[in-house]
Amino acid sequence: MPQPPLIEICIEGPDDAVAAELGGGHRVELCASLLEGGITPSLGVLRVTMGAVSIPVMAMVRPRGGDFLYSELEFAAMLHDAAAFRDAGAAGIVIGCLTADGDIDEPRTAALVQAARPLSVTFHRAFDMTRDPSAALEALIRCGVDRVLTSGQRPTGIEGLDLLRRLAVQANGRIVVMGCGGVAPDTICILRDAGLAEIHFAAPSQKPSAMRWRNPDIGMGGTELEREYTLTVTDAEQVRANVDAALTLTAQPLM
Repeated sequence: MPQPPLIEICIEGPDDAVAAELGGGHRVELCASLLEGGITPSLGVLRVTMGAVSIPVMAMVRPRGGDFLYSELEFAAMLHDAAAFRDAGAAGIVIGCLTADGDIDEPRTAALVQAARPLSVTFHRAFDMTRDPSAALEALIRCGVDRVLTSGQRPTGIEGLDLLRRLAVQANGRIVVMGCGGVAPDTICILRDAGLAEIHFAAPSQKPSAMRWRNPDIGMGGTELEREYTLTVTDAEQVRANVDAALTLTAQPLM
């Protein structure tokens, strides 16, 4: 039978990290602004998060939302962040740089790997925006990347299952393929049985703000006013449900 996968939880801060660990998560990926797909967290948030949990903390290195084609100044900032997170004692960094033609930017990826060493390096879902995933996987291996996060270039891992299976076979132990996208208790075993040693997901729930005074005329975030007083937090019970499902002996059949 397939071995239980390592479970990584995507989080935004130390309280989320505590919930992820309580739920049985094995590692966390620390980001800011998950609404934008995750960007670089502050050094202070990283340090407090590492101090709050005993599981490894990976830190996102992504200077902005949007595409993965960065300017020279943006890339310079990424190099500084990679080195800062290394020096702070993070377990690893999470990166993603593409060329304008949809290929892995190998020189920049290799430079970020070098800046982070000896930390572990994950290439995030920028991989799902590449034009040739097989060639992209080989490029990441050449750059020395340790793992790649992917939903098989589809919105969910179940929709991308065929590609995930092919990537796991192609990787052949040279790089870890970490599956993601729409992970739930009824799908996580299917991803596990596709040959994926690691699985990644967020476990968000909504929590009302504790603010008693609320200005009804203005919000700060550029979204609906009610969003100003709604917090998105990691739900330890959601984490536990997925972790427990991943430990079951057989996957449910794919319909």
